[in-house]
Amino acid sequence: MGGRVLSGAIILGLYLFLLAPILIVFIVSFSIDPFLIFPPSAWGFKWYGEILRNPEFTRAFRLSFSIALVVTTIGLMVGTLAAFVLGRFQFRGRDGILGFFTAPLLIPSIVLGLSLLLVFLPLGLVSTFRGLVLGHLLVVLPYVIRILVVAFQTMSKQYEEAALSLGAPPWVVFWRVTLPLITPSLVASAALAFILSFDEVVISLFLVGSRVKTLPVAIYEYVEFRTDPQIAALSVLLILLSILIVLIIERTVGLFRAIR
Repeated sequence: MGGRVLSGAIILGLYLFLLAPILIVFIVSFSIDPFLIFPPSAWGFKWYGEILRNPEFTRAFRLSFSIALVVTTIGLMVGTLAAFVLGRFQFRGRDGILGFFTAPLLIPSIVLGLSLLLVFLPLGLVSTFRGLVLGHLLVVLPYVIRILVVAFQTMSKQYEEAALSLGAPPWVVFWRVTLPLITPSLVASAALAFILSFDEVVISLFLVGSRVKTLPVAIYEYVEFRTDPQIAALSVLLILLSILIVLIIERTVGLFRAIR
């Protein structure tokens, strides 16, 4: 009994240690002081209102949200087809193709960002929506393929075989049987792809410009010159957005089922 209480206390202490910075950010976000201090000398929602009145943040949020949606959609379409072939069929060069798709996971982000800059600059893709989508897709696609390859390899084939034996065409089986069976993995892949794209900063730093700027880059440039609690308020909103995505996964397919 004593050992269980001790282990519970240790786990609680670890959680508090890990969450302490986030809790401080939450508290500071309700400050009305002109600069970051803890604890705040006065309380209010001043800086939450300033976020809505900050055209740079609102414009960057819309851009990041749009890019994340497009990247998630394309990543799921391409990743699902690629994962189906790699997860279901054995052929010469399969491991090499899988290694090619997942190679960006092994390359440091700063090296990948510089490489993309050198390739995109002559093509006129720097500081463009298309360039940012392609850059984020390069980061997101390996995660989507990895998750879905495992899903296709581990799922039972008996339902597909039953549908084929009843005369259903292969494309109908894929659409009506296979995809519903891997829905938890699809939802998990979509959530991960959206969050990775929305939060990507290193690749974006190389590809943005004065006309196109994502929210993480806008935040990075803001904190270089200012230290007011507006960043804390914005951080709280982004944390709540991440929690909302997790809750959507839990309500739709179940969190543990989606990540399994």
